[in-house]
Formats: sequence, C-alpha cells, structure tokens
Amino acid sequence: MSNVVELEHVTKTFGKHVAVNDLSLNVPAGSIYGFIGPNGSGKTTTLRMIMRIYYPDSGSGHIRVLGEEGYGAANDRIGYLPEERGLYKKMKVREVLRFYAELKGLRDCHTAASDWLERMGLAEWANKKVETLSKGMAQKVQFISAVIARPELVILDEPFSGLDPVNADVLRDAVLELRRGGATVIFSTHDMAVAERMCDFVFMIFKGNKVLDGTLESIQNRYGQDTIRVCLAEGNGDLRGLEHVEKVTDFGRFKELRIRPGADTQAVLAALMQRGRVAHFELTRPSLHDIFVRIAGPESAGGANGRQSEAANVGRA
Repeated sequence: MSNVVELEHVTKTFGKHVAVNDLSLNVPAGSIYGFIGPNGSGKTTTLRMIMRIYYPDSGSGHIRVLGEEGYGAANDRIGYLPEERGLYKKMKVREVLRFYAELKGLRDCHTAASDWLERMGLAEWANKKVETLSKGMAQKVQFISAVIARPELVILDEPFSGLDPVNADVLRDAVLELRRGGATVIFSTHDMAVAERMCDFVFMIFKGNKVLDGTLESIQNRYGQDTIRVCLAEGNGDLRGLEHVEKVTDFGRFKELRIRPGADTQAVLAALMQRGRVAHFELTRPSLHDIFVRIAGPESAGGANGRQSEAANVGRA
C-alpha cells in the first residue's frame, strides 16, 4: 500500500517552544488516520505542516504529500477543514459551496452541492445566508465546502467538536463514505471512542513527541490484558485497597481495575466477592481512553519519559 503522506524527521519550533519534535509518520492511501493528543500537544501544527500552512524548521526533514514535496496550500487534490471555522456570513449557503468548489477547479457543482445538502439535512437552507445557520449547521456547510471537489486527501481538524450526537453520526457516515470512494482521511479528535471505532490507524502526539502510532490492536497488544471491568450488583462500591490492583477508575455503575503484571485474576475476583455480589467481571485490554490517560494524565507526570519511550515503539515503523 502506497503512502499518501510521509513525514521524515520533521521538527517545528516557535521561538524556544518545540511544537513538533523529530516526527516521522506514514499515512497509507485509502486509510482513516486519527490524530489524538492533549490540547497543545502538536496535532494542529502537524496538520498545518502537511497542508504547507506551516513549514518545518530548516533542515529538519522532509514532507511528501500525494507524492510531492513542493506544492501550495490550496492544492486542488486536498480538502481541509481547519480548527478555526470560518465562512462568509453574508453569502448564501449554495453560493459559499460554489465559491469553494470553483477555488478547487470544480466549475459545475450544482448537482454535487444539492446531493451534499440533502445528505446533511440542509436542503431547505440552501438559499439562506450563512449567518442564519446554527453552529452545527455552519459546521456541516464548512465540511461540505472541504470535500465538494472530491479531494484525494481530506484533512479534518476536530470535525466532530461541538456537534450533537445526531449530527456527529451524519458527519461520521459522510467521512466513511469518502473513504469508500477512495479518499484518504486524516482527522484529529479528543473523542477516544470515535477514534477507536473509525480509525484504521491512530497516532498520538504528546508534548511534541510521537508516543503512539499503529492500529488500535497493535497499540492495545503492547499494553496487554491488564484491565478488569467489573460491576457489583450489591455491596460496597469502594474498591480501593484491593490486592494486585494498581488503580481503580470509577465510571459509576462500572469500575475499571488496572492489575499488576502477573497478578492472579482469580484472587482479584475472590477479593471482589468479599466486597459484594459481582454482576460483571471481564478481563480485557485497556481502552484507547485509558492508554491516553496513562500517557498524558496527571499520574504519568513522574514517569512520563519512560512511558513515552516505551509507547513510541508501538505499531508501525
């Protein structure tokens, strides 16, 4: 499988701040690639370097997109939804879509615009001014403007942010349809459940450094089956102080227990039964959310460098 995006030892600094540090990354054609990481970790900076809005530090490496190293930010083969949303508010929705389509070289976009507006539930708003739209509607219009010219590569910076569950599902289905049509999709998200369900590959950046890169399965396999999901139907909901358990995460009715390497799970079950009647007991791999917190959460502060070094070896070369 060929790569649509290739970054080799890329660094980007702003003054003394290292936003992205010696990053190498390959995005295969036809994949959905998820970018995750805390705020300020370097996700948007990386996306903007791929778009050539930012350029890496001189001599720091190479970026190839669609087989090319040199191209303008308005490359007609790329669709981009930026983190900062912005549409011409006095223009009508259909006019905005025609404007963006023509910027990308698509002269006859009436049918495509009508199809996308219908799919997004915006057909009746086609001749309304952008300023009359709700935030969610405007976000869907901006998404359409990014993809209406049928780009080969689609880059979406936090596309699901601020959307209600119904509109998030509509946008998710649209992204999956783009992939089925042959496009490669890169998107950043803070929603680990979305990344787990949608992405072929997941890349995590933390303090400018790559700490995860691979399939969800390869990432979870690195951590092993060290998580027990448990629910007590009756009894004491406080599970602190259990032998063999490093951490308890309380989700309300369900709890997640991180067990120590080599722990006897039957001993953990026996200890739980002393606390109450066990309605659910499941040994599983940690979720992407849990792995994210382990790397970037408060508890990682003391040993973050060691965990990052370990995690950076996950998945693809």
